[in-house]
Amino acid sequence: MPTCAWFFLSTLLHNLARLCTDRRGNVAIMMGFMLAPLIGALGIGFEVGNWFLKTRAMQNAADSAAIAAATNGSSTYASEAQAVAAQYGFVNGVNNVTVTASNTATCPSGGNTCYSVQITSKVPLLVSQVIGYTGNATLNGAGAEQLTSTAVANLTTIQVPLCLLALGTSGAQDIVTNGNPNAHMTGCSVMANTSATCNGHNLGAPYGLAHAQDNGCGVIQVSGVPSVTDPYASVATSAIPTNALSQCSGSFPQEPTHHNDPALPNSNQWGVWPPPSAHSLGNNVYVVCGDQQLTGTVTVNAPSGAVLIVENGQLDTNGNTLQTASGSGLTLVFSGSSGSYTHAPTGGGTLDIAAPTSGAFSGMAIYQDPNLTTGVDISAAGNSPTWKISGAVYLPKSNVTLSGAVNKASNGTNCFVMVMDEITINGTGDVLSGDTGNGCAGAGLAVPTASVPGRGQLVN
Repeated sequence: MPTCAWFFLSTLLHNLARLCTDRRGNVAIMMGFMLAPLIGALGIGFEVGNWFLKTRAMQNAADSAAIAAATNGSSTYASEAQAVAAQYGFVNGVNNVTVTASNTATCPSGGNTCYSVQITSKVPLLVSQVIGYTGNATLNGAGAEQLTSTAVANLTTIQVPLCLLALGTSGAQDIVTNGNPNAHMTGCSVMANTSATCNGHNLGAPYGLAHAQDNGCGVIQVSGVPSVTDPYASVATSAIPTNALSQCSGSFPQEPTHHNDPALPNSNQWGVWPPPSAHSLGNNVYVVCGDQQLTGTVTVNAPSGAVLIVENGQLDTNGNTLQTASGSGLTLVFSGSSGSYTHAPTGGGTLDIAAPTSGAFSGMAIYQDPNLTTGVDISAAGNSPTWKISGAVYLPKSNVTLSGAVNKASNGTNCFVMVMDEITINGTGDVLSGDTGNGCAGAGLAVPTASVPGRGQLVN
């Protein structure tokens, strides 16, 4: 074989051998074959990822819309939900978006009073249809993907402590203010079981609440609040001794109202504690019969608390002061039978009393028996006599006119709560801030509360 031919053949064989062992370019060949499916998978990944991101945004919108609907709690809850969803870019009826709301959704804890919001959005298919996916909906006659997000919320309630509670058992308007009352009720809210109207001043109360309509009472005014039941009626049954009235043997001397009326007996005029004519029932519980009139300043020294039950009579301070010593407590109870009797404090002096902090009448400074229906109205509360009271004043059937000042007792905590049938606060009425928190806890008083709608919260 010629040398030239041998060289060519040798070179060719050598190069073929190198080619067989050379792996350079293999990846390029493989990528050539794999490029199409890789691009398709990447496109599908982007498309599915976009569905996830949009669903997440819809869920955020649905959560906020459900909370808003529950917080709204009125007939406009659905509009409220759609308005909130629109702030997130999901406008009902626009760009294939639907926002629906319901106030009869099933609650996780039972019942069907929860609020639900569902947001749906149809998006066209892109790369996914190349691999044969047809979607779960149609859009303009073509396959599409329907994305859905749902949220469920309920309306929470908060308990608002009350310093004025008008029970409204007579059916009249419960709270009325006239003129410009100088009321300082910071931390002390008011509630009317019918309606409330404050003319010229909102009382400065954090909340003005009414079962019917609240007009101008309270910094925050809420109507349609559930009625509050009488919080202290049961005290009469457990704390007023059944034999209290019998101690009087049917004798109830009354102050003279006409020229020829007999004078009040000396036994019903007193300037010491306890009253000399009082019937002791033990445990610092005393019963006096008929009208009682102070003849001087009376200081009650009863560290464990005392109870004075006035049967079928008024307590006339007669320009004097009835006060509790430091560390002492007193409950004035007006009981007996309905008729021509007056069952209330009167006179031009001062009631400066702190309620007992324990016992059957814990937290009660003045207590009218709820069985009394006549002679219970008070026309000059806080003025005749002046009120300096720590504790509760319970007047469940009384029409009260508050015309003077109500301050805390000299030796008591900052706590004042009054429960009455209805109340009118005149322009001179001045109610000191009633601390229904720590102050009343220190006075041994369980403060009445009202349930007020709070914010919605997610439950699912």
